[in-house]
Amino acid sequence: MPAKVKICGITNTEDATWTVNLGAEYIGLNFWPESPRKVSLGKAVEIVQKLPPFVVTVGVFVNQPVDEIVKTVLKTGIKGVQLSGEETPEYCRQLAEALRDKNPFLIKVFHVSTEADLEPMTAYKDMCQYFLLDARVENVPGGTGQTFPWDLVQRAKTIGIPLFIAGGLTPDNVKEAIKKTEPYAVDVASGVEKSPKRKDYEKMKLFIEQSKAVR
Repeated sequence: MPAKVKICGITNTEDATWTVNLGAEYIGLNFWPESPRKVSLGKAVEIVQKLPPFVVTVGVFVNQPVDEIVKTVLKTGIKGVQLSGEETPEYCRQLAEALRDKNPFLIKVFHVSTEADLEPMTAYKDMCQYFLLDARVENVPGGTGQTFPWDLVQRAKTIGIPLFIAGGLTPDNVKEAIKKTEPYAVDVASGVEKSPKRKDYEKMKLFIEQSKAVR
């Protein structure tokens, strides 16, 4: 089965529509105030309402209060919550409890460069439905355009949680990344954009085509 594709950092309905028509299964909306790809609540609602129901929308958050995330889920109707900061297992437990009736899934991001960075993952497996591995860059929670050592993915798989991989993926290297890691899904932001606020149609098309070519 081909890896699923998540296009992250969508900020407008045009890019969202392109993403759907090109075949991506997941769309990421960034609610971290310091992100260059930040989307407002109002714009997020507009984007979500224009998408067909089979598209999975994911909100990206970084060390934000639980009640803020709950409010965003209720307001926008996003189907998943991605935690890209230093959120603790206890934080994730509190969030999962607060969202129990809303039923969104949780993705916990781990920024990795060595095998030691994988050690905390086990403590999160009971609260999160997915893990995402991204490159470790000091003080930057994502969208860096840098890769991490892909051989770490096989070790992370032993924890038993489906994996997204991110970090420096582009139309040029995503096929190789999938062949080497066989992830549940691949996640891209900067690798398919003209600027932090606009995606590049041709890059997205090629990225998704290359991703789906590996079976």
